[in-house]
Amino acid sequence: MADLSVEVNRAEGNARVRLDGDLDKLTAPRLRKVLTELIAAGHVSIVIDTAALAFCDSSGLWVLVEHQREVGERGGSLALTGVQGVLRRVLDVTGLKAAFDSVLIAQK
Repeated sequence: MADLSVEVNRAEGNARVRLDGDLDKLTAPRLRKVLTELIAAGHVSIVIDTAALAFCDSSGLWVLVEHQREVGERGGSLALTGVQGVLRRVLDVTGLKAAFDSVLIAQK
């Protein structure tokens, strides 16, 4: 069974979200809930650390894109760091890397 750990650190208007595990159809709602709550609380500058993300499917990718749009509409930003593996390939192949304010590829 897929599992995802979502760790959040908040500061005034900013948030850092660390993902560990699989971001897929089963776990994407958990991330959606966290991001929705952060934005509702005024945290519109969000950095998502994906270095420990083992897998990401289209459901997970959609949650990221959806919330990128939402923070953008509020004058904020959503950045991805530690991007590697499946997420990196999907962002490259689909061209969605350009949809995010910043995408930092993990160093090997």
